[in-house]
Formats: sequence, structure tokens, C-alpha cells
Amino acid sequence: MTESSMPPDHALARRAILKGAGLGVGAGLVSALSAQAQTSGAAVAQASDGAIWSAEYWAKKGDVALNLWRKRVGAPKPGEPPLPLLFLVHGSSNSARSSYDLTVPGKGEYSLMNVFARYGYDVWTLDHDGYGYSGSSGNNSDVASSVEDLKAAVPVVARETGQAKMHFYGTSSGAIRAAAFAQAAPERVDRLVLVAFTYKGTGAPEIGRREQQIEFYRNNNRRKRDAAMIRSIFTRDGHAASYDMAVPEAIAAVELKFGEQVPTGTYLDMAANLPLVDPKKVLSPVLMIRGIHDGNSTTEDLIDFFRQLPNGDRQFVILPHTAHSPGYSNNRHLLWYATRNFLAAPAAVAS
Repeated sequence: MTESSMPPDHALARRAILKGAGLGVGAGLVSALSAQAQTSGAAVAQASDGAIWSAEYWAKKGDVALNLWRKRVGAPKPGEPPLPLLFLVHGSSNSARSSYDLTVPGKGEYSLMNVFARYGYDVWTLDHDGYGYSGSSGNNSDVASSVEDLKAAVPVVARETGQAKMHFYGTSSGAIRAAAFAQAAPERVDRLVLVAFTYKGTGAPEIGRREQQIEFYRNNNRRKRDAAMIRSIFTRDGHAASYDMAVPEAIAAVELKFGEQVPTGTYLDMAANLPLVDPKKVLSPVLMIRGIHDGNSTTEDLIDFFRQLPNGDRQFVILPHTAHSPGYSNNRHLLWYATRNFLAAPAAVAS
């Protein structure tokens, strides 16, 4: 297939890669993996094959108890050098552990927390207000509420690790949540990874479908999220073959113990309130990762955001044969590779 005969989104993706030097866009995999690479002010990540240690913590947002989950290789010891911190932000329909610490029996590794713990990171995540193990304020857990969740959680991480600044990673509406937090609290954010992000949503099929439900989302703080809805996340973009369908079944087994409803806030935000982040106010280095078949965005929409980022340390990655949920996909190893490279990138030399 020639570029001229490609669908517009694919053609732009190819041009973006070929002309990356002019945009600061490209395959994004420009930094060789190096255990010695320094991030901007962060500790050095050293790969490890030791036993993974985990622990649970709690933060308070007013009267709401927020559950934090942590994984790293080996328990922390007094006086040891700190590990670089990676904080993972979940999306609209699943809580933190099914998003980032999922076990799919017999299907290989699906836990991003395990992967990056073995890469040498101290990895944290959080159940937002109304999700998973966290309490609920009764609100719809929109992006603004989620930023307050993160503001409550970060001091717990800082207290336990002695580090006030950390890398952030978000997927889907979690990417919007993470970017909104980076805008609100830039002093807390080292490097920022936005996966399956949505900026304005122009021309995105899934955003169009949500726009048809605006009144429901406005009038209801909760929406149905049963096993069928979880399966639909993997089929709605028309590329179910990019996943192992054992994955939604594993997610449902984890999530349905919390009930068949989740908050509507991020769906309403993405249907009625985009854009939710001003790229000019996101000051950190940024990696944007998009599955080529993601129905929550278009490449044009994300390039628009990318062009406006003020930090020259930025990368844009397009993953082949991948739809909206790269972390659950058959190509998740490409996601890990791109993210690891970016987080381990050497600091730029100022001119």
C-alpha cells in the first residue's frame, strides 16, 4: 500500500515518522536502553531479577480514603539509595490493579508494575475516588476530582520514599488525569508518559459515541460497567485480534467484585468538556504513545497537542497493530520498550 492509498490516519502516522526530525516526532525509540542513563534529577534505574515486594497504603482526600498500591524489587531498607519513582494513573472503567497489575493465567506477563519493578523502579498506583478499594465521595470522579486524588496521594509517596518528584504514566482518561495533574503541580512531575490520550477528540469515533450520552452522564454519577462492557473495550475499535480475549475475562474477574458500576465523570468530561489540558502548561518532558487503531483519538488530534508542548524533550510513538489499550495488547512489549527508553533518557545538555 502506498502512502497516498493509505487511510488518512495511517498516512499521517507514516509521514510523522519519516519527517520526525522537523517536528520532534518519530518512532520515539531514539534512546538506547542504558542502565547508566540519568533522568532529570532522578535516581538511576538498574534492572533486577529479585523477588518483587508489594505493600498497600492509604491517603485521605477530605473524608475519602484512597487506596495506594506499591511494588518494587525487595523491601525498602533504611539508608539504601532511592529507586526512581513511577506513578501509574488508571482510566475510566477499571481500577488500578486490574489496569496495571493484572494476572492473566497462562498468558504471560500483563503487570506493568512487575515489568517496571524489574527494570529498577519503585512503582506506585492509586484507586481514584469511587473505584476499586478506595472510598467514594459520591461525586462522579471527574478529571478535576482525580487531580485532587493525586494531590492527596503524592505526599504519601514522598513520605515513604523521601522523594518529592516522580515520573507519571497514565492511560486513556488516566493520561488526561496525569496531564492535568502535571499542569496543576509541575514541581511533582519528572517525566510524563501519556498513553491513549485524548486532546480535543475531533473525529474520534468513541468520543462521538459518548457525545450521544451527554445527558445521561450529566444526570447520573454512575454508569454500568459489567462484563459485557469490559469486553466491549476490546472490540469497539474493530481490532479485537490485537488482544488475547482472555484479558477482558481476567479484568472482569477482578473488577466485578467491586460491583457493576463506575463513576461517569471522565466520560462526561470527554464527551462535553474537551480539551481538559492546555499543552502549553505541561512543562515536563512528555512521551505520547498511540495505538494506530485507537478510536479515542486521531493522530492529527494528538500531533496538535504535541506541537504545543513547551519542553523540547518530547517524543511521539505510534504502535502498529494496536488499538485503544496498548497495555493489554499483544504488542504491549513495544509499549514497555518505548516507555523504558524515555524514562531512562540522558538529561539534555543545555546550549
